[in-house]
Amino acid sequence: MDPLEIAVGLKERFADDVLHISNFRGQVGVYLKKPHLVEIARLLHDTPEYCLDYLKDLCGVDYMDIKMPRFEVVYHLYSMQHGHMLRLNVQVSEHSPDIDSVVDIWAGANWHERECYDMYGIVFNNHPDLRRILMPEDWEGHPQRKDYPTAGPEEEWRGFKEVERKAEEFKKYQWNRKKT
Repeated sequence: MDPLEIAVGLKERFADDVLHISNFRGQVGVYLKKPHLVEIARLLHDTPEYCLDYLKDLCGVDYMDIKMPRFEVVYHLYSMQHGHMLRLNVQVSEHSPDIDSVVDIWAGANWHERECYDMYGIVFNNHPDLRRILMPEDWEGHPQRKDYPTAGPEEEWRGFKEVERKAEEFKKYQWNRKKT
């Protein structure tokens, strides 16, 4: 089934949730409100005609000062069987930056959701292990947010000295390479 047909079918079935369908350069996107995300994702995954069984990517977007709601979570879905792709853009409010997890549908969403949480502060409800994945656990803030200080935190991160100490300690394991 053609991705545009899938998108139109979603619009018919979830009229209150589908805000917009885009078709640009052969890439079909469905813009959604978040309440029925898991139900829609399950349908796209489990329906044999759609069979969007592979989550290629999941990422966050910050539209600060550009549009409301401020955030989106973007899902790039692919059907291994049919060879078609579909993108879901799901709105997430700045005042309630949470969305339901899709880890139960696509296990690969686990680390993608953790990265989105770490970088944007978007909480994935019912995630099995939602914790930072790139930044240290005690890091303050979310570096991909547009209002994150460009110079980083005003104070040096308290774990920095420990990282420096370990780096010095591990130098003994480096290979001695001659400069040419």
